[in-house]
Amino acid sequence: MTRIGIVGAGAGAAAATNALERTAPDADVTVLEKSRGVCGRAATRRRDGTVYDYGANYVKSDDERVGDVLTEALDTDGLVDIEEPVWTFDADGEVSPGEDRDDHKWTYRQGLTQIAKRLFARSDATIHQETRVERVIRDGDGSTDGVWHLEDTDGRRWGPFDVLLLNPPAPQTAELLRSADWESDARDRLVDAIDAVPFRTIWTGIFHYPFELETPYYALVNTDKAHEVGWVAREECKPGHVPDGESLLVVQANHEWSVDRYDEPPAENLTELAALTADLLEDERLRDPDWTDHQGWRYALPEDGVARDPLQLAEADGLYCLGDWVAGEARLHAALRNGLEVAERVADRR
Repeated sequence: MTRIGIVGAGAGAAAATNALERTAPDADVTVLEKSRGVCGRAATRRRDGTVYDYGANYVKSDDERVGDVLTEALDTDGLVDIEEPVWTFDADGEVSPGEDRDDHKWTYRQGLTQIAKRLFARSDATIHQETRVERVIRDGDGSTDGVWHLEDTDGRRWGPFDVLLLNPPAPQTAELLRSADWESDARDRLVDAIDAVPFRTIWTGIFHYPFELETPYYALVNTDKAHEVGWVAREECKPGHVPDGESLLVVQANHEWSVDRYDEPPAENLTELAALTADLLEDERLRDPDWTDHQGWRYALPEDGVARDPLQLAEADGLYCLGDWVAGEARLHAALRNGLEVAERVADRR
């Protein structure tokens, strides 16, 4: 039996855990997640009869394997497609029809967190939430016979594990490894490679209105990255998310604005984002939502991947990294695909 420890219950970890049911059916999998939820930045909240995805917005159908997981391996009850297109705008706020090449833009009536919930539910993995891993330990003489342990912030020790999967964003993974008790050149090379992955910060505002918007698009995306707003999405375009006669906008500020104002009072950020959104959509009513929500994502979107050679060196010791930053593509389907690929490599080493 292979003992597998996983840090983080994001989309990549959920895909890997589910795939291990097929590729390594005798594996004993333990997942340690710092928060009360699963699916990482594919996050969902509920309020006053609404459901809204305030991190990742949907899953693209670009990847055939991921599409098969969503439409064949998992229960499709509640899986919905966003029919309205994505349009674009520039630094001057000029809106134009977009090409919108996505065949599908999938989410669930209950929100995107359903992806991880359903993947984990189809596995025998044991998931411990509100468990923050503080230390990674490699026991052994550096040979392939060594094992891994994890320590959390309460001083509890987890393991031993034959294989360790790390699913946090790149900066948090690098910090775990930088302080790891793991005497190996592979550690230093991997930390350096992970540190080189650039990330965009995003501060997100949620704005609810007691009226319907009349626009021909689901979302607007800033193509030149020169506007204070990077993305505006209409959550009411997702079936089952917003009651009829209401609107809910998910507004993501661009990187520079988000970094400059990340620690400013949320109320001030929300007021400014609402005004920017009203100007962009040319609708003064949008300055005054009847309720709001917000979320800061310090490590929101990786802008590049990680070098492959350091990853392979670490995998020889039984340590695997996974997530969209490993894939080098800031997309939910990329994180899911990477999780499937990691599960295959774990099975191959047995």
